[in-house]
Amino acid sequence: MKTNYHTHTTRCLHAVGTDEAYVQSALKGGYQVLGFSEHTPWKYRTDYVADMRMLPDQLPDYVESLQALREKYKGQIDIKIGLECEYFPDYLHWLKEQIKQYRLDYIIFGNHFYHTDEKFPYFGHHCDTRDMLDLYEESAIEGMETGLYCCLAHPELFMRSYPQWDHHCTLISRHICRTAARLGIPLEYNIGYMAYNEAHGLQTYPHPDFWRIAANEGCTAIIGLDAHNNADLENATYYNHAVQALKDLKMKVTDTLRMNAW
Repeated sequence: MKTNYHTHTTRCLHAVGTDEAYVQSALKGGYQVLGFSEHTPWKYRTDYVADMRMLPDQLPDYVESLQALREKYKGQIDIKIGLECEYFPDYLHWLKEQIKQYRLDYIIFGNHFYHTDEKFPYFGHHCDTRDMLDLYEESAIEGMETGLYCCLAHPELFMRSYPQWDHHCTLISRHICRTAARLGIPLEYNIGYMAYNEAHGLQTYPHPDFWRIAANEGCTAIIGLDAHNNADLENATYYNHAVQALKDLKMKVTDTLRMNAW
């Protein structure tokens, strides 16, 4: 079964395409399940306004729009409604209330910031020291331990800014992978940056050294597009690359995620 649970919308301010365009592109791409996981809003205690996620007052429209599409395309494709969320301990209670209120199907873990983005920089741009790697590891493991998230998205996000894979990368990756394996949390083989890597001669994520560790630790992988353009769902090139890479690694692969029971 061809599935994707990592799909964004224009509400995050860095994606293009209407909600329905993503559904139509998923059908063209041969997907049986399309999960939307927009960057979650957070109800901050400060006056901070993030520039890469929807606002709390946009959440009702997000859910209503996708519910309408789920009904419209019933029998053609299974639409799931979720969010991509960080581990922000001080705000988890609010998040859990939203999950319950809107009966969200699932939550994926995007470990973008350490405890809050109000005062902490984005790991993808600033994880360039061993101290930052340690914070990335700590946040990833603590978040997975909550049991709230059904997978860890782009688990090697730190390689977007860390200069070069080294022994410390190996150590923290092993710890992250062992935790994921113990908890039964799939790791997302995120193909959203493959085209950028190819165009610029980079090796960020998916990173082969990380995935060798994940395979050795007995982790389960799930392919995620991290779609920020509906056209991503029509291009099978990188999806097929991912299928082959995981096959070469002899990794356990799943095409489904744990859904909330309502």
